[in-house]
Amino acid sequence: MTEANPPLAPWAQRETDSRGRRYPQREHPYRPIYARDRDRIIHSRAFRRLEYKTQVFVNHEGDHYRTRLTHSIEVSQIARTVCRALALNSDLAESLALGHDLGHTPFGHLGEEVLGPLLIDSGGFNHNRQTLRVVELLEQRYPDFPGLNLTWEVREGIAKHSGPADLEQMPEARDYWPGVPPPLEAQMIDLVDEIAYNHHDIEDGLESRLLDVDELTETVALFGRPYREASRRHPTEGSWMWAKEALRKVIDRLVSDLVLTTRGRLEELRLSSVEDVRRQPGWLIGLSDVTERENRELKAYLWDRLYRHPRIQQTKRHCARVLRELFQAYSTAPEEMPERFQQLATDDGLARGVCDYMAGMTDRFALQEHHRLCGGPGPDAVPSATH
Repeated sequence: MTEANPPLAPWAQRETDSRGRRYPQREHPYRPIYARDRDRIIHSRAFRRLEYKTQVFVNHEGDHYRTRLTHSIEVSQIARTVCRALALNSDLAESLALGHDLGHTPFGHLGEEVLGPLLIDSGGFNHNRQTLRVVELLEQRYPDFPGLNLTWEVREGIAKHSGPADLEQMPEARDYWPGVPPPLEAQMIDLVDEIAYNHHDIEDGLESRLLDVDELTETVALFGRPYREASRRHPTEGSWMWAKEALRKVIDRLVSDLVLTTRGRLEELRLSSVEDVRRQPGWLIGLSDVTERENRELKAYLWDRLYRHPRIQQTKRHCARVLRELFQAYSTAPEEMPERFQQLATDDGLARGVCDYMAGMTDRFALQEHHRLCGGPGPDAVPSATH
């Protein structure tokens, strides 16, 4: 039987080795510092707003489709499993899992695609950079400092969420050793994030009927093998339950492969500290070659059949117009924004202040503001992708 909380491995990040917080604080007598970071993220306004931010399907499509909030919770659950298996620091990994999407705009990655060109002369837009801005500046919960005053390691993990920090896109990453790999707890988050959304995007795609289960079974080996096995073992259940069983096996295969592959690399290298992790030439968390190839096949299928589905594209075109027109409206009349964002527009430039305000919006609020300022049709008129 696996221990509930095994002792940390030599290669894990320890609280005692933290570089601390930007603004010194007395730490709590019985709450570890990374657990406090996790709790600060959970209690932030930005985290609560994830409930109404798009993952794939806009909020009005239905109650059971994933949102940025439920996605973040699923990433956290997988991260805890990996930490237990590799004896890593689960408080640190959970902080990164729950906080990794705080900087996402309304309407999913579309918002990044729209805001990026609009901010081309103001430093561009990158959701990891925006997440760092949220936790370092935009959140207001404490009288003694801006942001959440998270530990250096959590902020480093945010800066390196998608791999080595790109200083052109995120000049703030200079504060976080941009050429140095982060601890394993941070290295895992990008891949765990991918495992989570590959799994739930299949389920949401099948529920929406934008994906065809027979085509998926024939095209994607990672799904097809366990689906056919489920149909043989439970012949009376039908395709929906077979798909559920297959999805359980997909996520188990990917997580198990991540654990076994990474453990093999760590044991081969005989690492004895987190400093040894940082000395490596690249990331150590990963999948085996075979599973990585099958995972790429799954991602390619989702990209072609779900993310580029004509009905999804129709919704995206509508939402892109909403964001562009909102950006123009606030840029023309910044007094329509709350006073704090007017001040940010004065301090950091008009485009950045407008971006800060818009990036924090939920889908619903963006549509309401578009209706108020631009005469748009309102939230109920968004084209549906599901019917």
